[in-house]
Amino acid sequence: MADTWLITQKPSFMTEWMGLPPKESHQVLEKINLLLQDPTPDAKVKKQLKYMGGKLHRLRAGRYRIFYTFEHPYVSLLALRKRDDDTYDDDIDAEFLGGLDPDLTGGSQPQQPNWEKIFAPQETPKTPLPKPITVDLLKRLRIPEVCHPRLLPIKDREALFDCPGISDDIILKLDEYLFERPLVEVLQQPDFIAQDTADLLRFKEGDLLGFLLKLNPEQEKFVTWATNAKGPTLLKGGPGTGKSTVALYRTREILHRLKAAGVESPRILFTTYTNALVTFSEQLLKQLLGDDIRHVEVKTADSRVYTLICHETGKPKIANGGDLKKMLAAVMEDVLESLPGNLLQQQAQRLILERLTPDYLLEEIGSIIESRELTTLEDYQATSRAGRIVPINRVQRQAIWHLREHLNQHLAAQGLETWEQLRSRGADLLRTLENPPVYDAVIVDEAQDLPPNTLRFLVQLCQAPNRLFITADANQSIYGSSFRWGDVHSDLKFVGRTGILRTNHRTTAEIDTAAHHYLQAGLIDDEPIERQYINYGPPPAVRAVADTAAEGQLLAQFCRMAAREFRLGIDACAILTPSERSGKDIAGQLSYLGLEATFMGSRELDLTKTGVKVLTLKAAKGLEFPIVAIAGFIDSRFPYLPKDTPEEAAQEIFNRERRTLFVGMTRAMRALLVIVPG
Repeated sequence: MADTWLITQKPSFMTEWMGLPPKESHQVLEKINLLLQDPTPDAKVKKQLKYMGGKLHRLRAGRYRIFYTFEHPYVSLLALRKRDDDTYDDDIDAEFLGGLDPDLTGGSQPQQPNWEKIFAPQETPKTPLPKPITVDLLKRLRIPEVCHPRLLPIKDREALFDCPGISDDIILKLDEYLFERPLVEVLQQPDFIAQDTADLLRFKEGDLLGFLLKLNPEQEKFVTWATNAKGPTLLKGGPGTGKSTVALYRTREILHRLKAAGVESPRILFTTYTNALVTFSEQLLKQLLGDDIRHVEVKTADSRVYTLICHETGKPKIANGGDLKKMLAAVMEDVLESLPGNLLQQQAQRLILERLTPDYLLEEIGSIIESRELTTLEDYQATSRAGRIVPINRVQRQAIWHLREHLNQHLAAQGLETWEQLRSRGADLLRTLENPPVYDAVIVDEAQDLPPNTLRFLVQLCQAPNRLFITADANQSIYGSSFRWGDVHSDLKFVGRTGILRTNHRTTAEIDTAAHHYLQAGLIDDEPIERQYINYGPPPAVRAVADTAAEGQLLAQFCRMAAREFRLGIDACAILTPSERSGKDIAGQLSYLGLEATFMGSRELDLTKTGVKVLTLKAAKGLEFPIVAIAGFIDSRFPYLPKDTPEEAAQEIFNRERRTLFVGMTRAMRALLVIVPG
């Protein structure tokens, strides 16, 4: 039986092919069909080139040449180049390969942008278009007729990028077609899967909206890995390794297996930490599952806890941070007057309660005692406080336990509870319900930010332990402290079922290396993981500014110039800020400077919106943007340190916010700017 081959294509190839006239377009399709029968070189029509270790091939298709690679079961279409009457194939090869070393393996670095030119741009000469923009070309590229009058008169590349009223997608599609990319840039583009040439034709005719992203072999392995095991699976990996992407494909795999096993209407829960990630994950799952999305609920874990509590016991009243600080102050006098133990023990307890700030005491009670469902003082005294730097001995813990008892009495008297208590109540409810609302499978994305009681809740929601799939990276934890999986739930034993993704597909080696160097002091998970990279680019830039006006000017300049340098639209830019206030100020400033920008809260995230996206560092978790600037620290209290914070407690805050900045830095795919007050 002949091998079956599938097509993957780079965006460059698709744009170049869509721009062809119908006759030549069909001729190229016929040649691709030949490749799908047998992509091996024949030294005539299909020629093996000496580049990429012999993996690169070229196929003749009339006046055009198709550059491709193949490795079963995929034939990867890289680019399409025209051979004019006065040029030879070797000339096309040289132009496409860009004078690269024959040993090119796909990890070569493209030419680096000049940061000084970007930050201090001078008048650049005009770049004439290599061919005119015609009505036929615009129609073939499926560019709406309403855009034609603005595009037809354009004569140079600069005018194309500055064309008003035209979306970035259209400008970039035209630029991709008119200005061909060299191989080193094409190789850094993602691969998309088409089942056959009919899919390509349907896409060109507008009947197919898009293609699925191709996973690499390392990622593909974990889509089906350990699916028949008896227990849950944990997938670890650094930022950009594709943990969340694998989780999406794993959802589809589990859904298919459930249906094949005769489950007519499977119920799957896909959870992640922030509302922004819920929106993003839901959009991707709709593309991946189509109508089957109806079988999947995409929610934050907290929203699922809240829904259960509301359904079973009525709407809860949750105390906010301000309420808790007032209550703490109200009960403190009684607490200090009623401390247990002898005089010496009481003195030690008084000292710790007076030395620690209200914020730290509330965090200790919430994240250590309540989140871990510790029900006795002995449990608290025996527990490990991994992730906490301030040392608290057994006698001092007795004081904090005593404070907690008074605080809980005060909360109960007012009919209030904390989020930590609500999560524990949800987990306890599931243990006692006769018919708990379980799911056939549960996918937990970015579990490092979830407290232990929430993880217990999610474990109990999953009907079968082997259909529980968890992704995590301890060093991306923004909100939580460290914990041990085995302490969370007896079912969370991952022996033989822990996978590690090592290859970073999002961020360039330069950005990721710089981010890890910055993070070093705040590491939670010190397990050494060898990092591998697909993409390379310029090192991150750090600039100091004196005031917010200079910051706004620099951000506007950076976004415009970096987008053009990387052949991207302004939509590819994101600015991450420490607070909503600074984010809204920057968005307003950029809009005033003539650059479209929108601040987006976690719940209002809309990645399809045109212009620069401005969002907080915490809301950006799990997202990615080609061009990122981290700014907004002028007049900011980041990191916030309550008055009289002890040195060890301050160090905990610094470490946590160092991880917050690390997450922000690793959202950048190609270019990163960090602006600091100066």
